[in-house]
Amino acid sequence: MAISAKLVKELREKTGAGMMDCKKALIETDGDLDKAVDYLRENGIAKAAKKADRIAAEGAVYITSEGNEAVIVEINSETDFVARNEAFQTLVKNIASHILATKPADVETLYNSEIDGESVTSVMNNAVATIGEKLSIRRFTVETKTDNDAFGQYMHMGGRIGVLTVVEGTTDEEIAKDVAMHAAALNPKYVSREDVDQSELDHEREVLRQQALNEGKPEKIVDKMVEGRVRKFLEEICIVDQPFVKDSDQTVQQYLNTKNASLRSFVRYELGEGMEKREENFADEVLGQVKK
Repeated sequence: MAISAKLVKELREKTGAGMMDCKKALIETDGDLDKAVDYLRENGIAKAAKKADRIAAEGAVYITSEGNEAVIVEINSETDFVARNEAFQTLVKNIASHILATKPADVETLYNSEIDGESVTSVMNNAVATIGEKLSIRRFTVETKTDNDAFGQYMHMGGRIGVLTVVEGTTDEEIAKDVAMHAAALNPKYVSREDVDQSELDHEREVLRQQALNEGKPEKIVDKMVEGRVRKFLEEICIVDQPFVKDSDQTVQQYLNTKNASLRSFVRYELGEGMEKREENFADEVLGQVKK
């Protein structure tokens, strides 16, 4: 029988399960909404939906590459314990490989894609049912290069920070990894000052100008002071202008110049950055489990 979009939407609202899983459940139950809810519960999918409001800010950042293509992905779990679980680590690797093979446009497209005939939504929900925690794919970036370039891959603390760089002009992956390690340590925002949006610069100038005036600096020298501080600001946020972590006597750009190379791009993911995190400590977590 034909399953209407309205019925699928209603089942999604009841269970929180993915669209494809809801449609499959309704097909399997001939459009019976209550039976479809039971179907999802029996298959562990509704169980996953019940965990949807939990905070998942742990997990792992993972990087993999094949030939001239690479991907960096962040997949979240609720606890660091699960992040160290072999089943979770296998899931992360499988999702990363799938992204590299299919190159979905965004996370929503990724969830709706299929791995061996099963939607990624279903794969994730089955993992939730097995592992017992909320899991979610937060973000990913696919990068490409030529045969004359190098990927730099660096993961810090088992995947709490991950950086993927593309360095042009060299095939030496160690050079590219050096730059990735630098980005992990200093957390730059941009490759170079040419990448900084003019509105951000204008805002920074205005803040610095007001700051100088509040410090009582004579107005006739404020503009010159502001430009000096803007240059310092750019050096702090642009990776090529930062002192290289392995040799602070030279900038990252100067280091790359010695290798006849240049940095095209970098992607830095820090696990759970910008997300709400639980304030439980280990003892409270164990106590909470015992009380259950």
